[in-house]
Amino acid sequence: MKSISGKKLCKIIEKLGWQLKRVTGSHHIYTKENKEAILVIPVHGNRDLPIGTLKQIMKDANLTENDL
Repeated sequence: MKSISGKKLCKIIEKLGWQLKRVTGSHHIYTKENKEAILVIPVHGNRDLPIGTLKQIMKDANLTENDL
């Protein structure tokens, strides 16, 4: 699995209908209608997300590797 930055993941999530609810420090909090899940995406400049963090966010958002 390739790793991507938090900024790039935020853009992908927004295209899929997730809405930015708030930003707390470097964490972007996203919600989506008809979903109970809340996505918390750490954005630290252009640094890539750790693979485990990326996998968990993808699982919560029902994303596949092809969506990236």
